[in-house]
Amino acid sequence: MLGGADVFFVLVGAILVFAMHGGFAFLEVGTVRRKNQVNALVKILADFAISTTSYFALGYLIAYGIDFYQSATGLIADDGSYGPQGYGLVKFFFLATFAAAIPAIISGGIAERMRFLPQCLATAAIVAVAYPIFEGVVWNGNFGIQDWLEGSFGAPFHDFAGSVVVHAVGGWIALGAVLQLGPRLGRYDPAGKATGIPPSSIPWLALGSWLLCIGWFGFNVMSAQSLESVSGLVAINSLMAMVGGILAALVIGRADPGFIHNGALAGLVAVCAGSDVMHPIGSFVVGGIAGIIFVKGFEICQNRLKVDDVLGVWPLHGLCGVWGGLAAGIFGLTSLGGLGGVAFMPQLIGSAAGAAYALAVGLVLYGILKAVTGLRLSAQDEQRGADLAIHRVSSTPEGDLVR
Repeated sequence: MLGGADVFFVLVGAILVFAMHGGFAFLEVGTVRRKNQVNALVKILADFAISTTSYFALGYLIAYGIDFYQSATGLIADDGSYGPQGYGLVKFFFLATFAAAIPAIISGGIAERMRFLPQCLATAAIVAVAYPIFEGVVWNGNFGIQDWLEGSFGAPFHDFAGSVVVHAVGGWIALGAVLQLGPRLGRYDPAGKATGIPPSSIPWLALGSWLLCIGWFGFNVMSAQSLESVSGLVAINSLMAMVGGILAALVIGRADPGFIHNGALAGLVAVCAGSDVMHPIGSFVVGGIAGIIFVKGFEICQNRLKVDDVLGVWPLHGLCGVWGGLAAGIFGLTSLGGLGGVAFMPQLIGSAAGAAYALAVGLVLYGILKAVTGLRLSAQDEQRGADLAIHRVSSTPEGDLVR
């Protein structure tokens, strides 16, 4: 009976995280210009399909040493690698939605000027090979790195729900991609000053944020992966970090709606790693600091560094993800009200290694694609917009006919 209950529990978690991909889509739809809205929707859905296929074919095997190349009878056998009643199959579904979040994160950084084919190729390579390598190190103990950290510092690298494994990795790969791609046409004037490109729809942006926030409770809470291991502490910590991020972004971002809605996500990104060991007050502080990191990081990224990261995915996922990894080793300590079982040095090493690895992947992979296939739309197609240039239809096709 417990096996069936666990199957259903993880399945619900997978569905909630799957729904988050709609959040990624509408967050991007609301942020990009109207001429690129269809492209945003298609990219997220196509990336999910490519990600799931790549993870099924190879990625899951690299991360966990399990494949699906046997009969269906073997896949649901109680004595097999998949657990009773095919538990391992819904676990794959759950973890595949995590893997697919990587290209969904990257999509927001490279929006409005990336060609479609090279992004599809990048998605396949990232989810089939690059992401599972790091995922397997952290969550499956591959290569003995976690054992070495525990032997050296008294604790392994702790990342309960993916502040670093998913979010920082996605954000730092995105930075490498954006650096290879270059800024959008007209984003900076000849003097290098950023020009304003307003979002197309605050309501769509807000809907994307809400969908992500709701699904995140499946992302975090159901990372326990069984009813026996589930903890209400993860839920309350996720909630407190989210509101901490909102309030910090509200104040620091001077009530800017884009900052506020992304502030919620910043708090949730940061709490993933330590949501199972921190005190709710610590989670609130972690989320608040993440909200500040996002607002200031976005401004520095766009205006000082002149990195045209359209949705701010590097500060949101990359920087806040690294902060979350570090925060688990601070606020998870018993001296600060946490449950313990963590240490700061493994968190520092794991977080830094994840960021460095992901940045290298982004620079190398997108550099290769740039040399072989090219990354950018032509100047003419970028001016027309990716909707018409790639998909031959705008977000308002009936209106196009009238004109």
